[in-house]
Amino acid sequence: MNYDSILNQKIQNIKPSGIRKFFDILEEMTDAISLGIGEPDFVTPWHIRDAGIYSLERGHTKYTSNAGMLQLRREIAAYLNRRFDLQYDYAGQILVTVGGSEAIDLALRVLVDPGDEVIVPAPSFVCYGPLAEMAGGVPKYLELKAENQFRLTPEELKAAITEKTKVLVLPFPCNPTGGTMDRKDLEAVAQVLEGTGIMVISDEIYAELTYGRRHVSPANLTSLYDRTVVVNGFSKSHAMTGWRMGYVCAPKPIIAAMTKLHQFGIMSAPTTSQYAAVEAMRSGDPDIEHMREEYDRRRRYLVENLNRIGLDCFEPKGAFYVFPDIRSTGLTSEEFCETFLLEEKVAVIPGSAFGPGGEGFVRACYAASMKDIAEAVARMDNFLTNLRRKQGKEESI
Repeated sequence: MNYDSILNQKIQNIKPSGIRKFFDILEEMTDAISLGIGEPDFVTPWHIRDAGIYSLERGHTKYTSNAGMLQLRREIAAYLNRRFDLQYDYAGQILVTVGGSEAIDLALRVLVDPGDEVIVPAPSFVCYGPLAEMAGGVPKYLELKAENQFRLTPEELKAAITEKTKVLVLPFPCNPTGGTMDRKDLEAVAQVLEGTGIMVISDEIYAELTYGRRHVSPANLTSLYDRTVVVNGFSKSHAMTGWRMGYVCAPKPIIAAMTKLHQFGIMSAPTTSQYAAVEAMRSGDPDIEHMREEYDRRRRYLVENLNRIGLDCFEPKGAFYVFPDIRSTGLTSEEFCETFLLEEKVAVIPGSAFGPGGEGFVRACYAASMKDIAEAVARMDNFLTNLRRKQGKEESI
């Protein structure tokens, strides 16, 4: 059987995630430290877990409505208004999804026709380009610059737009860079988009994890509200990665189209997870504050110490990643990560895995314990010292 001729060519041509290779190596190691996986080290707060458990005890094990439980959509609307001053109608502008990734997939599939271009600022999370391709679109990567703290500038955006541009992805706060966009940045984007039919998919999964200022959504701007699809979820803000809970907010016609796809492909998000999510939305604000304060402490420690040991690292203002510059080592991102993992048993991710602009950088996640972060820094210091010594010897030969 020739499976190459049977399998979808588009799927076959998409490269696997560049992150997985390092996790496969890590699994075979003992005493290894991972700063690679983007997952909170916190356990889901007990009152949220308890709500899920209680729903099972009460026998709530049936399907919910396709759009998600009405009670949950009401709580999401209240939460967004309370936390971000965003107004959405729970009855027609909110869809509960299986994580934020499903929401991104649905949004691209309802917005993109074959040949439409999707502008993807990069480095950014690995899913946008492949999902755009699977929707029939053409991802157009827009390389962000370290000197701009990986913000999207209006000049860069304007230069990337063509008559085929249909969607702009705004991945802020950004994985892997920690870069953010403030209101002035978004106002500049709005001016560029004025008069076009370009839609915005704003991935706001890290909206609660900003430091020094509150997150601003494109949907907070009147001029962008009607063209913005807001994607969010519970994984990062409430430490609920395994519950697979997300949601999307958008104008009613877009949500109606997304719900149609969701009906046929998914039916509804997990019922138990939805009950837990109701509790997270209703009573989880203190949990968010506690976790953000702890991440902030780790963030400041890691940035300070990476700069101390000789890796230039700008101060990220969002998410839970640092993106140090490793070009001074003379290694590529992949060489650095693989050698560091094999010699010091610490996993970080090559910046090249996140698209154009990522080469020469690595991603380290500080959603790990301070003990592990401190030990990882010590091992990286040792790695850099040995590397410089080795390179010095080679140059003298």
